[in-house]
Amino acid sequence: MTKAIALRGLFAAAALLLLGACAQGWATSNVAKTETAARALTAPDQIQIIEGDVTDRPYNSLGDVSVTVNKVTIFNADPTRDMVNQRLRNEAAKLGADAVIQVRYGTVGISPLSWGSLDGKGRAIVFENK
Repeated sequence: MTKAIALRGLFAAAALLLLGACAQGWATSNVAKTETAARALTAPDQIQIIEGDVTDRPYNSLGDVSVTVNKVTIFNADPTRDMVNQRLRNEAAKLGADAVIQVRYGTVGISPLSWGSLDGKGRAIVFENK
């Protein structure tokens, strides 16, 4: 009886491990809007990611954007800045932004729900007089 229970537990653990290895990862995001006027959606690949501020042309702030990209299992690739930048673009696109400025990155580390995380934050903006 004990041997059967141990085998079932081993089988269940192996199944979870195999299913977890197939996962792509998960991400969270948060957008704090500062403008209420509706804007047309922007294609994510059109949005610029800028780590500093824009000083050569005027812009309006649409809101702060914050994302986290997580590594679901030990077998998934570690989150990269490119992954975070893509998530920032996706969230900024929903606001109709032209760029995300003042982008900064930070690691969260390992948690009970993730084998590693990478955060990204920035401000979604739209340029004046396009």
